[in-house]
Amino acid sequence: MEMESATLLLLLMMMMMALLGWGLRGRGGPDGLPPGPLPLPLLGNLLQLDPTRLYQSLIKLGNQFGPVFTVYLGPRPCVVLNGYEAVRDALVLQGDQFSGRGDLPVFNRFTRGNGIAFSNGEKWRVLRSFALMSLKNFGLGQRSIEARIQEEASCLGQELAKTDGAPFDPQDLICNAVSNIICAVVFGQRYGYDDSDFLTLLGLFNDNFRLMSSRCGELYNIFPDLMDLLPGPHRRIFSNFEKLRVFISERVRQHRETRQPGQPRDFIDCFLDQMDKEKEDPLTNFHSETLVMTTHNLFFGGTETTSTTLRYTLLILLKYPDVAERVYAEIDEVMGRSGAPCLAHRVRMPYTNAVLHEAQRFITVLPTGLPRAVTQDTRFRGYLLPKGTNVIPLLVSVHRDPTQFKDPDAFNPENFLDEKGAFRNSDAFMPFAPGKRICLGAGLARMEVFLFFTSILQRFRLCPLVPPDAIDLTPRYTGLGNVPPPYKLRVLAR
Repeated sequence: MEMESATLLLLLMMMMMALLGWGLRGRGGPDGLPPGPLPLPLLGNLLQLDPTRLYQSLIKLGNQFGPVFTVYLGPRPCVVLNGYEAVRDALVLQGDQFSGRGDLPVFNRFTRGNGIAFSNGEKWRVLRSFALMSLKNFGLGQRSIEARIQEEASCLGQELAKTDGAPFDPQDLICNAVSNIICAVVFGQRYGYDDSDFLTLLGLFNDNFRLMSSRCGELYNIFPDLMDLLPGPHRRIFSNFEKLRVFISERVRQHRETRQPGQPRDFIDCFLDQMDKEKEDPLTNFHSETLVMTTHNLFFGGTETTSTTLRYTLLILLKYPDVAERVYAEIDEVMGRSGAPCLAHRVRMPYTNAVLHEAQRFITVLPTGLPRAVTQDTRFRGYLLPKGTNVIPLLVSVHRDPTQFKDPDAFNPENFLDEKGAFRNSDAFMPFAPGKRICLGAGLARMEVFLFFTSILQRFRLCPLVPPDAIDLTPRYTGLGNVPPPYKLRVLAR
């Protein structure tokens, strides 16, 4: 059905072009934008882009047009930043000008500009500041959240032990564990690993991440108006979104009934308190719909990317057992086989730290990042980008930049180790996107990745079901995100 929808889409557009007599004449971009491949009417540069491997197509075009170029996603021009220096110069050195959120139709239809991730201007600044303050009050970046992660890692270990050496898919267990951390902060509760309603909810998140990373999701972002008229799996994205909205709205309703104003238990209570404070302000940004969308942003951001990173990293270790052996050895030396891993261990575990950084570089969960937009007319590398110009920060091109990483297409922890074996960070490590729009939960994600990963490997040996050489690390989908192929493994007590 997905392929049929894509084919029908192209046929319809070709017919429209013929009827209007436009033919196949190219058209240039607005004055001042960087050069790029010649676009076709309506189609833009679709014929030069593979929606199933969009970032690879963009990197290939970057080899031809340089570190800054323009592509047309349908009729919409986007400036692509390709390579470490271009991304750094824009998002870091000119961070204010590149701090807008660009168009991502698949999310825009759902959020309508509400929430933190897809709002702009004063609304974004107010909501982000409020969220940072509120989340900090509930432990983000503090020892209290570390203790919460340690407790959840222990629960995850108990669930893994129940597999009793049998093959299993780790997706649900890891997703549940990671999601429980943000649930505790946002909803004020965690969910059991056998909670059918919560597993259904996580299934909706996983399904949407896959769909938005597939061909149909990419085509929707290029031709949203036309795709709205066509059948196909992309329609399931919005039915999933609606079910998630209903779930969150119900939690908000429960909070309204049980809260004590001025005594917040979690993020939702904090937001409701702020709504009370500003209810007489006609310009307030604190509304019920904004609360629902902000909660969704935090929930999605705090679940999907971190759980995908952990799941992909375990697959990498199945592929490279020699790397796993060195991690086991370092864990035994620094942490031992008992006692909970803690963040203080990280500085004494350079190899494990390097493995986790290299995994995130190699995976690049969000290969094209979330789109940016310039907030004002902006001079950049000799070009004039008009206010509102959409910008694609090609994060994967930073992580695969040969000037920054040796043999960048291969997995190699040595990229983050110096000649003495000490951990060495890199300015080109950008999994959370740099600048003003850096991921709100970046600090939490770093803590979770380290603590969950070391907790698993402290207790269990990872056992593949096929020879390591037969393990394929190629993403199953790669659009919005790089989604790992499904796999099973066995875990045995160490």
